[in-house]
Amino acid sequence: MPRRQHLLGRCITRAILSVERASSAPLLARIISFFSILQLRLVKLREAVFAGLREEVWQYDDEEYKTSFAVAHRDGGLKSVGDMGYSGSVFFATPDDKFLVKSLQRSFEYTHFENDMLGPFVQHMRDNPNSLLVRITDFLYSPQATMGVLFGITPSRFMVMENVLHGKDKDAKGDAWETYDLKPIDYFYPERDVAEGKLVSEATKDRLVDRFEDKLRITRTQLADLKSVLESDTALLASTNTVDYSLFLVRYPADLNVDPVAERASGWRKGLTSRDGRWKYRVVLLDFFWAKHKFQARLKTTLVDTFNIFARKGPMSVTTTPEEYRGRFLEMIGDISEVVEDEE
Repeated sequence: MPRRQHLLGRCITRAILSVERASSAPLLARIISFFSILQLRLVKLREAVFAGLREEVWQYDDEEYKTSFAVAHRDGGLKSVGDMGYSGSVFFATPDDKFLVKSLQRSFEYTHFENDMLGPFVQHMRDNPNSLLVRITDFLYSPQATMGVLFGITPSRFMVMENVLHGKDKDAKGDAWETYDLKPIDYFYPERDVAEGKLVSEATKDRLVDRFEDKLRITRTQLADLKSVLESDTALLASTNTVDYSLFLVRYPADLNVDPVAERASGWRKGLTSRDGRWKYRVVLLDFFWAKHKFQARLKTTLVDTFNIFARKGPMSVTTTPEEYRGRFLEMIGDISEVVEDEE
């Protein structure tokens, strides 16, 4: 593992296992920390709030949760998963693969969560324990500036969340697991739609949006349940002015039985068996950090609207309205689903 990832991983595990508060570091330690490039002091944002979600709502065993990170801290650190996203975030996994840690590089994303979404997110999760919004189990931040953060070398925010791929690395059929990061595909993507996509590489275009060429083969009741949960989740996101979120779909061979990390989990988290008996499905809703009222979003909307005066390519997924994006997102759920009832 590169030195940067190793040091970041150590900072993360230290913060999870620590009871340190933002103002508890001595002045000299804070001065020394300011000149650090790769090291940073992290503390938990709203520690009691996230602990309440973990233990009271999702029913995680707190000792097992801490053990996941204690083992990493003792045995050499978290596993670097590399760059799994289009935003440049770095990802880590606990040694038992139960939890992921994602860096948040862009200030307009993490300030949206901290300032606009955190309260509604927590209340929504308490009111809807089977919500399919990804379960954020801790949120870490650096309480002071460092040279590494100021120069963009080191992220200042890290989100700890459930790992929907839990069980994959221990499965002999791990290569048979499939993942899809799904968004409505009929939006304007400059990389794909300007000059017929000839201005960027195929690798760049492949990372824009996934296509699920098969169908979720489920019963009418299961589809109705999925739509109902996602309608509630996306209503929350629309109310916070959020767009460009995605449905993360995992499917793996149905003969594998992996218990969920939390006691409270619906079939869509545990692994819902397809009606043809071939697959199990897991789904969560991810990447709900792009807010329409932030400066970057307003600037991009202005640029795309100006471009469309002549090009008429339509909105991007990050420049459309929250209500319009929500409508297309829910329509996509129906498009990738096929109702298969039991034979009489």
